[in-house]
Amino acid sequence: MTTTVEHPALTPAGLGGLALRNRYAVAPMSRVSARPDGTPTGEMADYYAEFARGGFGLVFSEGTYPDSEASQGYLNQPGLARDEHVAGWRVVTAGVRAAGGRMIAQLMHAGAIAQGHPNTVGPSAVQPRGEKMRAYGGSGPWPVPRELTTAEIDDVIDGFAAAAVRARQAGFDGVEVHAANGYLLDQFLTDYTNHRTDSYGGPVANRIRLTAQVVTAVAEAVPELVTGVRLSQTKVNDFTYRWPGGRADAEVIFAAVAEAGAQYLHIASEGRNWLETAKLADGGTITALARQVTGLPVIANGGMHDLAQAHEVLTGGHADLLSIGHGALANPDLPARVAAAEPLAEFDRAMVSPTVTVANARRWRESRQA
Repeated sequence: MTTTVEHPALTPAGLGGLALRNRYAVAPMSRVSARPDGTPTGEMADYYAEFARGGFGLVFSEGTYPDSEASQGYLNQPGLARDEHVAGWRVVTAGVRAAGGRMIAQLMHAGAIAQGHPNTVGPSAVQPRGEKMRAYGGSGPWPVPRELTTAEIDDVIDGFAAAAVRARQAGFDGVEVHAANGYLLDQFLTDYTNHRTDSYGGPVANRIRLTAQVVTAVAEAVPELVTGVRLSQTKVNDFTYRWPGGRADAEVIFAAVAEAGAQYLHIASEGRNWLETAKLADGGTITALARQVTGLPVIANGGMHDLAQAHEVLTGGHADLLSIGHGALANPDLPARVAAAEPLAEFDRAMVSPTVTVANARRWRESRQA
């Protein structure tokens, strides 16, 4: 008689006070499919609910802008900056919950790499590397941002806290502070984009200060929700960057956000495989280090649809949950497929080309079914 051993990703998990049916999460993926005013649509509600129906225990929203000043990154990006955004998101979260899933709002301030408005801001007046992303409606070089004043930094913090309150009103189960992938909070953390000489610049303990302050403000604004933070070394406009101090920098960063009130850490890979971005010079992994330093649950990202890699990450002490991007787009029912030992479909880049919209992915599926 043969027995089937359940994949560890299918076992229940906890995240703060949140009980999850498994360890699979849909990674936050920008889809630029909201109305021009930032309100989520019915099509977006269907898109998110499909993942929950497919068995994902946790669904992250795409990066959502928290205020109407300078945080919007892309045209047709959803927001949590106004009351009308709350009503739109409430339909989305209700659909996910009805299908047995939980949903966390990711709050994102784009800062210097915003494509959604002409006036960009950052920690310093440093032109971002690379060029705007065509798949998100941009082209050409990034402009030089205006350096934020300390008073404006306070406004940024307040904007995250206010958006967290709207996330609660919209029915989200938690809030994730997006401090990864080259957006504003990561710009403060990155040495070459932060030339400040005040308490937000210089050593890594200063450069992580704004992220920590935002985490605290969010946790205090919505204590009944789970508060987490997403961090990365790589960026949408710089795939090769690593924290210059390696392990030492990582220890300072992880300790700071944990002390600030984060209940989990989500370590992103920005389109790279986990093995490519997680390895430290001493042979350890950055995700395992995050667990060791903080004692908090850690979510790993990057190629986690690979069953063997996912097994190693979970059983080898590297992370507690897995977030999946492209693999989830190709397999919105991935957990159900894994449970049934069914093969997974390969991701096709045509799903997000020439644009990353939900409508483009729907057309791709319809063409495959024709």
